Amino acid sequence: QVQLVESGGGLVQAGGSLRLSCATSGRTFSISGTAVAWFRQGPGKEREFVSAITWNGGSTSYAESVKGRFTISRDNAKNTVYLQMNNLKPEDTAGYYCAADRLPLRPGVPGHDYEYAYWGQGTQVTVSS
Repeated sequence: QVQLVESGGGLVQAGGSLRLSCATSGRTFSISGTAVAWFRQGPGKEREFVSAITWNGGSTSYAESVKGRFTISRDNAKNTVYLQMNNLKPEDTAGYYCAADRLPLRPGVPGHDYEYAYWGQGTQVTVSS
């Protein structure tokens, strides 16, 4: 069973920063060869795309609402993807989920959740005003 594990969430004041991490729970699956994305789902809201990065880190994509504030990166040697979140706003409050592409070595970054086959359990981010 492939499992992704998110960490780094928490409670922060508006304007603060957090760094989320996404890693695999076992040694039999590697995300170093797949695109990885972050999605979020706030209270009473639908899940939405936040950011994604290609398997080699050569291309990234961001939702308009987080551009200039969030940065996605990856360390394939550590089999980990990060989401650095700066200048957090109350509207960023949500459960954040990482997901790995179902297609290895894809040239681009999928923007739809159905293109991702493996999901983590999520980490909660709460931003107070």
